This record gives sequence, C-alpha cells and structure tokens, in this order.
Amino acid sequence: MAEVSPVLRVRDLCKYFPVYSKGFFQRQVGVVRAVDRLSFDLMPGETLGLVGESGSGKTTAVRTILRALRPTEGQVRFTVDGEEVDLVSIPNRDLKPLRKKMQMIFQDPFSSLNQRMTVETIVGEPLVIHRMARGRELRNRVAEMLAKVGLNPEHRTRYPHAFSGGQRQRIGIARALILNPSLVAADEPVSALDVSVQAQVINLLADLQGELGLTYILVAHDLSVVKHISHRVAVMYAGRIVELAKTREIFESPQHPYTRALISAVPYPDPDVKMKFELLGEVADPAHLPPGCSFHPRCDECSDRCAEEVPSLRDVGGGHLVACHL
Repeated sequence: MAEVSPVLRVRDLCKYFPVYSKGFFQRQVGVVRAVDRLSFDLMPGETLGLVGESGSGKTTAVRTILRALRPTEGQVRFTVDGEEVDLVSIPNRDLKPLRKKMQMIFQDPFSSLNQRMTVETIVGEPLVIHRMARGRELRNRVAEMLAKVGLNPEHRTRYPHAFSGGQRQRIGIARALILNPSLVAADEPVSALDVSVQAQVINLLADLQGELGLTYILVAHDLSVVKHISHRVAVMYAGRIVELAKTREIFESPQHPYTRALISAVPYPDPDVKMKFELLGEVADPAHLPPGCSFHPRCDECSDRCAEEVPSLRDVGGGHLVACHL
C-alpha cells in the first residue's frame, strides 16, 4: 500500500511584526513574535484543531499558512495535484491558481459578507474571479452549493441582512467550498453564533468533510467543539505549539501544564461539582517573551531550567508531542 503524503507540511514557520519607536525618526526597537517556529503535518481528510487563549497566535498562524500574511521565515509545503509547492517562497503573482485549493471560513458571518451583494453574487464570485463558470452554469452551481449547506436555493437573490447568523455562516461556508478546495481553514466558525446553532454548523462541516474529502484546520477556543470534530489537537501558547496529539489523548491524558489548565476550565454540567480554574495571569506578551519556557511565569510546576532553557517539541510516545522539560 502506497504511503499517503501530507496535504500540508509546516516547518519552523515564523511571523514577526516589527515594533518601531515613537517620534519622527522611527527605528525598529523590537519584534512581536506572533508565530514562532511552528511545525506540523496535516494529512488528507484530517481535522487539526488549534486551541489556546486569545493572543496565543492561532489566527495569525492560519493566515500566515494561507499566505494572507507573508511569513517571516520557514516553510509551508502544500500538495496540489500531486506536487508540493512552497507557499512561503512562491511569488504573489503565482498564488492565484493555488487559491482555488485553499479557502478560509471567517469568524464573523456579519462582517465577512458584503451587505450590498446578493447571496448568488457572494457565493458565485470565486467562480467568476477564477473564470470557472458563468451564466446558467454559474447559477446552477451556486444553487447546488446552497442546497448542500442547507439553504433554500430560491433565496439566492436575497441580501445577507435577510438571514440569521447561522444562515449567514452557511453562506460563508458555501462561498469557501464553491471552488472545491482541498484545504479549508475555519477561524472560530461558530463562536459568533447562538449555542443552539453551533452544533448544526459543526455537524454540517463534518458531513461536508466526508462528502467532499476536505481537510480542515479548525481554530477554536471552545474545547467541546474541538473535541467533537477534530482528529488531532495542537495547543498553542505565545506563538508556539506546546502540545500536539490525537484528540482523545489530549483530553484524557494531557501532558503539558498549560493543556491541563485549559481543560480544567471547561464547564462541567453538574451544579454539585466545584470548578477549579488552574490558569492564572495573562498570556505572555509576544513582544517581550520571558526567557526559557514562555509559560513558566504562570506554571506551578516550573523549575530553574524552565526559566533558562526553551523546551523543544519532542515525542513522548505514539506521536504525542510535548514542549515541556517535565
């Protein structure tokens, strides 16, 4: 049996934002390490969940991988039609053909849709830009995609304001999938929706993955969403991955203190169970990271080594990767 190659190979990916001094003669005085030495592989048909507190670098990592932001350094090797392409080194003019194969679902379904465009225009616009359909064929493909995401094709002439939040997010999903991509990055796709609608959208994404053979990178802060749909989970802190493993292993046997703290914060549906939130303090400032392990100022288990040496991401068995000296 032939070995299956990853859809995405990310190696030592960095995204730094320069910090300039105030005044007329501005000079660079530092950098914000939003994404710092990110490495992982993503297999076909897999969902990788990216979790962490706000400010941990999840969204910046996804936007950098898809080249919405230009990486500072590193490699992002994306497999297209059996060939690997380095998204970091490729010129901007050569990116357009690759956009068909990598799409993004945005967090806010209210601001990510143009209120002056009809649903048919919004969903069909990618087909027009890439010259893949027009006229009756375009209308038919839009109607077919709207039906797949659970919307009435007859409503394609309406404007976004006529739809609920959950329906708007389905429009965003239809727009992302109309080009038949192989890689989809979903940035907090249900965080702006009512709880009653979140499960519907997550189940829709899971069904479409099986039907269309999609590969997902799912950014989320709701661990219950990640647990439901992800095959593996990468826990990010201060721009770095501190733990990466199969979803079941992450939730049943977390190895990093930060991961354990995040899981301890998940609400338990029992009023008699007292919650113990183990995570205190704020996320490390990416412009002024502490020496050694970035998490050590908030860690109850840290040692002198943690404050001096940056831990490397190493395998502790069965592909379970942890960046912790302990």
